[in-house]
Amino acid sequence: MGSRPATLGELRAASYSVSSVKTELRRNLIARLASGDTLFPGIVGYDETVIPEIQNAILGGQDLILLGERGQAKSRILRALTTLLDEYTPILDGTEIPENPESPITEAGKAIVMERGEDAPIRWLHRDERYGEKLATPDITIADLIGEVDPIKVAEGRYLSDALTIHFGLVPRMNRGIFAINELPDLTERIQVGLLNVMEERDIQIRGHKVRLSLDVFLVATANPEDYTNRGRIITPLKDRYGAQVRTHYPESVEQEIAIMEQEASRFDMAGRELHVPGYMREVIAEVTHLARQSPDINQRSGVSVRTSISNYESLLANAFRRALRLGESKVVPRISDLTFIAPSLRGKVEFEAMEEGQEDKILQRIVNAAVKTVYDRHVDTDKLETVAMAFNDGLSVETGESAPIDAYIETLGRVDGLREAVAGLAGETGPGQAAAAVEFILEGLHLHELLNKHGVRGHAVFTG
Repeated sequence: MGSRPATLGELRAASYSVSSVKTELRRNLIARLASGDTLFPGIVGYDETVIPEIQNAILGGQDLILLGERGQAKSRILRALTTLLDEYTPILDGTEIPENPESPITEAGKAIVMERGEDAPIRWLHRDERYGEKLATPDITIADLIGEVDPIKVAEGRYLSDALTIHFGLVPRMNRGIFAINELPDLTERIQVGLLNVMEERDIQIRGHKVRLSLDVFLVATANPEDYTNRGRIITPLKDRYGAQVRTHYPESVEQEIAIMEQEASRFDMAGRELHVPGYMREVIAEVTHLARQSPDINQRSGVSVRTSISNYESLLANAFRRALRLGESKVVPRISDLTFIAPSLRGKVEFEAMEEGQEDKILQRIVNAAVKTVYDRHVDTDKLETVAMAFNDGLSVETGESAPIDAYIETLGRVDGLREAVAGLAGETGPGQAAAAVEFILEGLHLHELLNKHGVRGHAVFTG
C-alpha cells in the first residue's frame, strides 16, 4: 500500500489508467479464461449451464439478473463477482461516495480536484469493499437506494437548492463497484421506476434536485421466475433494462447434490469418535430432496432448496452421534433408523399443498421410503437375496433401531443365512459399525419390496417374515 500513488499527480505520473467497472470485470475475466482458472470455486453443477451465460453477460458488458428459486446459489454467485475486480482501485479521498480521481461526478469531488489539482488526495479501495447488496422489501424508499436531502447539512447553513445537501443512498455509494438487489420484484413500482432512471438515464431527482450522476456501477439482481413477469411484480421497462437474464437451477444429479451437501454441511467435533458415512446413506439424503422436488404434494413454486439436503444431512449425523454417545460406541455410522429424525429439518424446508391436517408426516414418510428404495435398487440385486428373505419365514425376527447396539447387528449376521454375504457385497471389508448400517439398509430394502414385514415406531422396528 505504501508504494501506491497517494495523489492525483502521482497517479498520472505512474501512467495508471482507471477503467470502468464493467471494463475491469471483462478484462479480468478474459485473463481468468485464458489461464483456465476456476471462475466460481465452490459452485457445483453450473459449469455447463449458468456459468457460461454469466461469462457472456460480463464479456458483453450487460447488467445481470439471476432468475431462480430459493437455494440455487444466486447470492453466492453475485458475491463471487468481486473476484473479477482488481484487488485495489484508486478513488478520490474526502468524498461521500467512491469516485474516479480522474473524473469525479459529485460537486464535492469536482471541488476537491479543482482546489487541490495534482495534490488531490487519493486512497486505494479493496475489492471486498466494492460490493454491496440489499434485500428488496416493500418498505424500501427512494432515499434508501438513491438519496435524500440531509437535514443536518441544511441545519449547518446550506440552502435546499445546494446539491451538497444531498445524502446519497446505497446505489451511488457503490459507485466504482457492484450493487446487488435480492428479490427485485419485491420493490414497489415507484422504487422500480427510480431504479430504472439510474440504470437508463443516470438522471436522479431528489427533492427538486435534478442531479445527473454518471454512476459507474455494475447493477445485478436476483428474482423468483414466477414474479419476474409483467403479470407478476416487475415493471416491463425495468425488466427490459437488464441485458442478461440467467436462469439458475437445482442440482441435476444426485452426485452434484451430494457434493454440495458435503461441502456446505457444518462440521462438528465428534468427541473423539470416528465418523463414517456410508455412500448409500448420502445418496438417500440427496434422493429425498430430488423426490421432494417432483412431488405433487409439495409446493414447487416455492422450490425445495439445496439447504434441505444440507439440513437433513446434519440431522442424520447428529442422531447417529447421539446414539453413539448413549450406547458408548466409538464409531459414528448413520443408519436407516436415523432417517426418522430428519423430519424436523425436512418439514422446515418444504411447503405443502393444501390438504387435510396431519397428512404432512405421511407425505414425508412416503418420500423417504421412495428414496431408500431407489438407492437400494441402485446398489442391491434383490433377486440374489432370496435366502435372506426365506430365513424369516420360519419365525425369525430382527429388531433394529437407535437403541440397538452394534453387537446386536453382528449377532444377526450369524442368525440370518446369506445376510453376511449381502452385507459384504454392499459395505465391503469394513468395520462393525458399517456392517450394522448395511444390515438395516438391506432389511429395509427387502421390506420396501414387500419381502419382509416391518412393525415399529419412531426409530425402532421389528422385521419378520
